[in-house]
Amino acid sequence: MYSKKFGRILLGFYSHNTNVSSVIQRRPATCPFSWSSACKHRKQLLQRTTIVSSDRSVLLCQMSSTQSASNTTVDPEEVRRFQALASKWWDEQGEFAALHSMNDLRVPFIRDNLMSLHRECQPGRPLGGLKILDVGCGGGLLTEPLARLGGHVLGVDPVENSISLARLHSSRDPELGGRLRYRACTVEELLGSEEEDRGEEEEKEAGEGSFDAVVASEVVEHLADLETFAFCCGHLIKPGGSLFITTINKTNLSYALAIVAAEQILRIVPQGTHDWDKFISPADLEHLLEPHGFSVQTVRGMLYNPVTGSWCWSDNTEINYALHAVKAANEPPHRQAEPEGQA
Repeated sequence: MYSKKFGRILLGFYSHNTNVSSVIQRRPATCPFSWSSACKHRKQLLQRTTIVSSDRSVLLCQMSSTQSASNTTVDPEEVRRFQALASKWWDEQGEFAALHSMNDLRVPFIRDNLMSLHRECQPGRPLGGLKILDVGCGGGLLTEPLARLGGHVLGVDPVENSISLARLHSSRDPELGGRLRYRACTVEELLGSEEEDRGEEEEKEAGEGSFDAVVASEVVEHLADLETFAFCCGHLIKPGGSLFITTINKTNLSYALAIVAAEQILRIVPQGTHDWDKFISPADLEHLLEPHGFSVQTVRGMLYNPVTGSWCWSDNTEINYALHAVKAANEPPHRQAEPEGQA
């Protein structure tokens, strides 16, 4: 009890006294300065197989091979860990309490950036007509709010128990039925699945170039292969579409607080929840996304206050941050027309 209280004091003190770099906000192709090129000391975080060909069929063939571990985003250890926690997604006081409160930041972050790109707003439904993919959706903590804002949202996750719970929870709100779907699969399986193999009618709309936005919130730090993730996102998102990521920076401070203090010393978070080697800095994440046609527009720091259980925006990107990137557009992005009479 005393160690947890000390941890809250430590983290709360840090959140009010850290002074780091300012928020980065940029517009596409209007400034010759490249933030990524200015970062002189990038590290190669993961040893990846470079995908030389842009031919989609080449990578999909590789991903279908059970012998190629480098072409799957799934880490079996992570799946087992979240399988054990699958029943606890909607416990607002449990292991996922911080993710519940994170919606106060990430939902407006996604909404406002999409509204700035798609000007046609419907009363009460700012995301109406937009197709959104929530990768690693878990129990649907972020998927449901996006659907309530009018988006047509597909949530995918490799943990079947999490998807079952997400479907059960969303079934309690009949208004979500026409706009919210779930599928137990990985992002590469979603891209690689053929139309006739998808089964249910509501899942047939997913595929290459299908989505106005892809969201991966608190996901990339649990993936086995970020190159495959970036490749799949580049193909699933329409030209002019958006990619939203929230994750943990790879810094000495994030190691000290997220691994040593929170897991090993204070035991606030179950030991083994995070692997520091999988953390990624904003600069390295931008470097990863650029070859797949993405231009990073915004990077904002996020801080969690364990005393109040709430999140706030900050100039500090040394621990958590949110990133918005846009895929190069051949033509201006546009919304799909809502079927007449559809809620």
